[in-house]
Amino acid sequence: MTYRLHDSLGFRLSRVARIQERRLDLGLRAIGLTRTTWCVLLAVGNEGLTQPSDIAEFIGIDRTATSRALRQMEAEGLIARTAGDKDGRTRQVNLTKEGQARLKRGTPVAEDNAAKLANRLGEKDVALLKERLDRLIEGEPLLPKL
Repeated sequence: MTYRLHDSLGFRLSRVARIQERRLDLGLRAIGLTRTTWCVLLAVGNEGLTQPSDIAEFIGIDRTATSRALRQMEAEGLIARTAGDKDGRTRQVNLTKEGQARLKRGTPVAEDNAAKLANRLGEKDVALLKERLDRLIEGEPLLPKL
């Protein structure tokens, strides 16, 4: 039996993910964000996460990538980092007014991008697809070791 790339589930999942990611990247770029900085804004602004390690886990990236994104975002005035309550080693991340404004501007971009895919399937099929994808993800580490 011959392996057929275009018949594989992995190829199809990757292709849909790339389509969605590229469209999102273009929309976010127009407002001065990357997918990673957008995810940080969501983690802090919508989920209330303030610890870099929690932000990294939420997004699914390593601490080094998170630190790099936080430094960039702080330099751009999107976030402020302050010392934690008990000792100076912990850091808390909060959105600035500009970070809040970009989160507000990015939300319709992300919603429109999500709707473009969802509208092709319909509500019931979207729910079913999410259920099936969750089944595939279950028990897998967020950041698999290579």
